[in-house]
Amino acid sequence: MERDILFKMDDMVFSYRVGGILIQNDKILLQRPKNDDYSIIGGHVAGLETSAETLKREFEEELHTNIKVGKLLAVGEIFFPWGKRPCHQICFYYSVELLKPDIPMEGIFSGYDDLDQERIDLDFCWVPLEQLKNGAKVYPMELIPHILQPSNGCVHFISKQI
Repeated sequence: MERDILFKMDDMVFSYRVGGILIQNDKILLQRPKNDDYSIIGGHVAGLETSAETLKREFEEELHTNIKVGKLLAVGEIFFPWGKRPCHQICFYYSVELLKPDIPMEGIFSGYDDLDQERIDLDFCWVPLEQLKNGAKVYPMELIPHILQPSNGCVHFISKQI
């Protein structure tokens, strides 16, 4: 049985997460809980699972598609509120590509995720990169410049929302 690397303590939460950056036709595929901001598709790494294995599993679970994991693009240290507690999250962001075009390649389509045994309905959205340039709200915002102008190597960023 897999167990997410997600530790909830009385005074804080620690999370180890991975995200996949899928860009096609000058659009990025993002996820968005109903009535919330966009975020990078991914999830929590399970114990004894590599970050690449996690990404493949998450895309299969949430989108019912298979991906190829590319290079590591960014590492984020992200601090944000998790309910009433602060969360310290480490997140690896990889480039990914679809192995087959077996998901809608335009517009918005629905899916879901499970977190803490609770179903979260999601919209998956192909968002033009131009919208990212014009300030579309994507979590974490500090990652966006590195998506729009990728470097040759892996970048590190810090996002403090608390």
